[in-house]
Amino acid sequence: MANIYVDADACPVKDEAVRVADRHSYPIHFVSNAWMRLPESPNVNRVIVPEGPDAADDWIATRIARGDIAVTADIPLASRCLKAGARVVGPTGKPFTDATIGMALAMRDLQQHLRETGESKGFNASFTRADRSRFLQAMDEAIQAIKRESRS
Repeated sequence: MANIYVDADACPVKDEAVRVADRHSYPIHFVSNAWMRLPESPNVNRVIVPEGPDAADDWIATRIARGDIAVTADIPLASRCLKAGARVVGPTGKPFTDATIGMALAMRDLQQHLRETGESKGFNASFTRADRSRFLQAMDEAIQAIKRESRS
């Protein structure tokens, strides 16, 4: 049985992730540094990790495996999950893959450098209804791919 792991601290698609998990009867683990309100579901597992940099990321990365799905916008965590053989979907519905993670890491490093040197103020685009729709579609596609692989 596949699991869904959500990097929950700043995740804007908690409700949507639970809807997908419930539809496919997948356990879903919300990992955060503090208690937060989560959607009610028998599939939901709340995991609160100690404060500290990357504590939630480390918890997810040490447990995720091939056939699981991670939901995160954190590019280094996405890379770690891909190395474990998992599928990774960003909250905007953008899947991270082995083919795209290198460029994503490079762009992240470049943006960080530009912010540090004052070249960029660093803003994030607003989260839209279309992002939610793309997320739901990407999650269903990831689950269907996992199911196809398990039948092979």
